[in-house]
Amino acid sequence: MELNTLEAWFVTGSQALYGEEALRKVAENSARVVDGLNASSRLPVRVVWKPVVIGPESILDVCRQADAAPNCIGLICWMHTFSPAKMWIAGLNALQKPLLHLHTQFHRDLPWSSIDMDFMNLNQSAHGGREFGFICSRMGKARKVVVGHWQEDDVQDRMAAWLRAAAGLHELRSLKVARLGDNMRQVAVTEGDKVEAQMRFGVEVNGYGVGELAGHVDNVPEPAIDRLLDEYDRQYAMAPELQPGGPGREALRYGARAELGLRAFLDGGGFRAFTDTFEDLAGLEQLPGIAVQRLMADGYGFGAEGDWKTAALVRVLKVMAAGLPGGTSFMEDYTYHLGARDPKVLGAHMLEICPSLAGGQASCIVEPLSIGGKADPVRLVFTAPPGPAVNVAMIDLGPRFRLLLNEVDAVEPDEPLPKLPVARAVWAPRPDLKTAAAAWIYAGGPHHTVFSQALGSEPIEDFAEMAGVECVVIDRHTRVRDIKNELRWNHRSYGAM
Repeated sequence: MELNTLEAWFVTGSQALYGEEALRKVAENSARVVDGLNASSRLPVRVVWKPVVIGPESILDVCRQADAAPNCIGLICWMHTFSPAKMWIAGLNALQKPLLHLHTQFHRDLPWSSIDMDFMNLNQSAHGGREFGFICSRMGKARKVVVGHWQEDDVQDRMAAWLRAAAGLHELRSLKVARLGDNMRQVAVTEGDKVEAQMRFGVEVNGYGVGELAGHVDNVPEPAIDRLLDEYDRQYAMAPELQPGGPGREALRYGARAELGLRAFLDGGGFRAFTDTFEDLAGLEQLPGIAVQRLMADGYGFGAEGDWKTAALVRVLKVMAAGLPGGTSFMEDYTYHLGARDPKVLGAHMLEICPSLAGGQASCIVEPLSIGGKADPVRLVFTAPPGPAVNVAMIDLGPRFRLLLNEVDAVEPDEPLPKLPVARAVWAPRPDLKTAAAAWIYAGGPHHTVFSQALGSEPIEDFAEMAGVECVVIDRHTRVRDIKNELRWNHRSYGAM
C-alpha cells in the first residue's frame, strides 16, 4: 500500500509569444515549485516536473505520455502565464487520468514598489488560470481546482487529498477481487453488476469455489502454523483457553492455518480483495475470523456475505489512507442506542472488523457463532477509539453506481461490553441519528460500509469526481428535505435509476 512508488506529473502552461528568456524563467520557477512540494511532508505521492508546454503538440504529447506511464496517477496543471486554451483541447480530449488545476502563482506577495509590465506579463496566473478553467468547463472535463499559494499548508493538504484519491482510482483500475462462494441468499443490496463495474472502474470480480481455498488451507505446513501462533501470542491478549496447552488451542491453530491458506490463495491469484459467506464453508472447519481481520490489517479489502463492492471499496480506501493515523475497516451498522439525549450506532459484524481500528491491544478469544454450522471461530475483540470518522458505501442502482458517505464521530460506549464477543465501534452520526439514518435510507444505502478514522470526506469526494460517480454526503449541514431534492436532481444529472 505504499504510495511512494506513484507519481503525479506537474505540467506548466505558457506560450512561445513571451520569448526564450521568459520561458526559461517560467521553467525555473515551476521546477522550484515542484521541489518545494516534494520537500513538504504533506504530499503522499512524488510530484514529477515536466518541461513547460507552449503549443498543442507538446500538450498532446505529455497527456499521451501520462496515460501510458504505469506509475503516473494524474496531471497537476499550472498556468504560469497566459496559455491560450485552444492549444489544450486535443490534449485534454486524450487525457484519461485525473486532472488537478493548481491556481497559484510563484510569488506570494506583490513587489509593490518595483512591479512593472515585465513582472505582469511573466506572472499571469490569475489571467491564464481563468482561460484554462474555461476550456475545462467548456469540454466538461472533470478536475479539481485548488486555489492559493503553493507553500500554504491548506493548499498542500487539498492537493494531498486529491493525490490520495488518484491513488485509489489507480488501484481500482487494476484491482482483482476473489469472491469465495456466492452472495448471501435472497439479499439484494450486496448483489451488483460485475460487468458494469469492470467497464466503469476496471475492477475485476470473479467467483471461486470454497474448495479451492480449502485446498490451500489443508496444505499449509505445520512449522509455518507454529511460527504464526508465536506471533499471535506476542501480539494479542490471549484468552486462557487459547494459550499453549489450553482447550481452545486447536481452534486457534486452525485460525492460523486459515490465515496462511487465505494468503497463499490471494497472493497466488494476484487478488487484493476478497469475500466469503457463512452459507458456503464446504471444506472449512470455521468461518474465517482472525484470518480475515489480520488480512485487512495488512491492506486486503474484504466484504462479508459475497459483498464484492464493499470488498473493493475497503481496499481502495486503505490505499488512499496509506501512511495516515487511524484505521479503516469493513463495517456494519448493527444496532442503535435510541437514548433521548445521545442516540448512537453500535457497529460490528459477526467476526470481521479490522484491528487497525483497535484503540489498544486486541484480545483474542474463541466463542460460538450461531450461524454457519461450523466450529467455534477465533476472533480479535476490541473497541475503536473516539474521534471523527466516515462511513462510506458503494451502491449499484442498476444503470449507475452511487457513493454514499456519512460523517460520524466515534465515541466510547456508555458502559463496558463484557458479553459482546466481537470487535466494534460506537458512533454518533452527523448531524444526528434520525436525520442521518433517514437520509441514508432515502439514498438506498446498504448495511455494509467502510468505516475509516484515517480519511475525511474530501479525498472520497475527489475520488467520486475522478470516477464519474455520484457522491452523496451526509454531514452536519444535512436536512432530509435537501437530501431528497439532491437525489431527485442527481437522478436527472447521472441518469435514471
